[in-house]
Amino acid sequence: MAENTILEKVLSLQDKYKSLQEQLSDPEVMSDMKRYVQLNKDYKELQPIITKGLEYKKLLDELATAKDILVNEKDDDLKEMARAEMAEIEPKIPGMEQEIKLLLIPADPDDGKNAMVEIRGGTGGDEAAIFAGDLFRMYSKYAERRGWKVEITEQSPGTSGGFKQVVFKLSSNTEGVYGIMKYESGVHRVQRVPQTETQGRIQTSAASVAVFPEAGEFDIELNPADIRKDLFCASGPGGQGVNTTYSAVRLTHIPSGIVVQCQEERSQLKNLDRAMEELRTRLYNMEHQKYLDGIAAKRKTMVSTGDRSAKIRTYNYPQGRVTDHRIGWSMYNLPVFMDGDIQECIDQLTIAENAERLKEAGE
Repeated sequence: MAENTILEKVLSLQDKYKSLQEQLSDPEVMSDMKRYVQLNKDYKELQPIITKGLEYKKLLDELATAKDILVNEKDDDLKEMARAEMAEIEPKIPGMEQEIKLLLIPADPDDGKNAMVEIRGGTGGDEAAIFAGDLFRMYSKYAERRGWKVEITEQSPGTSGGFKQVVFKLSSNTEGVYGIMKYESGVHRVQRVPQTETQGRIQTSAASVAVFPEAGEFDIELNPADIRKDLFCASGPGGQGVNTTYSAVRLTHIPSGIVVQCQEERSQLKNLDRAMEELRTRLYNMEHQKYLDGIAAKRKTMVSTGDRSAKIRTYNYPQGRVTDHRIGWSMYNLPVFMDGDIQECIDQLTIAENAERLKEAGE
């Protein structure tokens, strides 16, 4: 994509950007919340493209001015200053063009949303549940590093620790969590001597991770007549109210058969809110999965949420190594990784996906 083409594409979006600005300040639009949310989303998506595009235009204008001085100016000092300016500007242009090319490719839908994460212990019995607990701790520590909020919706503890299954929400007011966490979907495999092993033999166990974009109130319209609500006594964490009040909520979406439940809060209303969030998310994900299935074949970084057999990462404790099989990336500091320092791996997956997106755009 030539520099003129890049600039033309950016400038052609400016009118749309200005139009969105005007619409967002229109009282009539503000009174229609669903429309306002969509326009605001479109506006925020365009913002980084326009900002980077204007920065790029400014750089090209400065370069053109410096070249003009070099050709038409007779003063040697001014010519020398122009050469210095050109030497500073020219190396920046290719990198900026690459950034804008990526920004011009439509972002994957839902990258800006919060995320629902489900971890299930797989093959390996008690050890798989313990490993699922280790993964939950890893993601919780990572969320803490980024300032995200962690809210458990549902959990089923393992008999020897960890979780048979745990569902939780990761949220942020400042960044799209799903766009960062989506790379974690798939089967995570662990090789180590289990706590339950008496002979000191290394075993292989696994846990599956599924990451869904959280559906907002305006993404899915739920008909109350389609939902059956059951109340029951909570079991597990919850304080004195456990097993004495009907605070736990189970929702069944009759048309799809999807069942969700929440018992983590003492308040029935709070549990209902969380259960509704998860139900909306799971229904929304049925459509989102079609999108994932479509790109999973093209991008090695992405795994369809329906493909729980895709092994994406191995955690080898004897060697202190973690390996992501999609991009052939390894790190020989497993304890630090398990303590939530997973950013380097996510960065490498992001770089790989961006390269794949650029390749798709050029096809």
